Amino acid sequence: MKNFKTLALAFVFVLSGAAVSAQTKKIDVSKSTINWVGKKVTGQHSGTVNFKDGAVVFSGKKLKGGSFTVDMPSLNATDLSGEYQTKLNGHLKADDFFGTDKYPTATLVFKTIGAKSADLYTVTADLTIKGITNPVTFDVAVKGNTATTAFKVDRTKYNIKYNSGSFFESLGDKTIDDNFELSIVLKF
Repeated sequence: MKNFKTLALAFVFVLSGAAVSAQTKKIDVSKSTINWVGKKVTGQHSGTVNFKDGAVVFSGKKLKGGSFTVDMPSLNATDLSGEYQTKLNGHLKADDFFGTDKYPTATLVFKTIGAKSADLYTVTADLTIKGITNPVTFDVAVKGNTATTAFKVDRTKYNIKYNSGSFFESLGDKTIDDNFELSIVLKF
């Protein structure tokens, strides 16, 4: 009986130690960035969108999880100014693109994480845009209190089909690439 108690106490100690070693770190939304690039036949546009909140989870120094909410109404084209910027921002926020009135947030939730090296991980996450969730896979590099990643998203998987050559014929130079690129820096 004494051995059972000792074993039970050791088990509780190990479990409590494991729980203590997992650490959730909130991201600093004022210093974390999301940059986007959307390409079309005649060029491209670039801009930013802001985080609403988010956190990464570590066990010791190893990345173990993460979840993030993006403030979609903050979507902003930074390669234009004045009237053209206002028009593009309005169009990107309209229903034929991101529909930010109806869908004010997008989310990304890490599902699986595999270590490629000491500071590099492959993450598969659920990305939800316009209420539609699809998996995305990307690499994340972690150094100190910073994590960085870059990946492409197929907008048509989220019912964003405006001027997509995959859905409409004869668009010519009005065709917009189905994929947009994201470059993300997380500060925590």
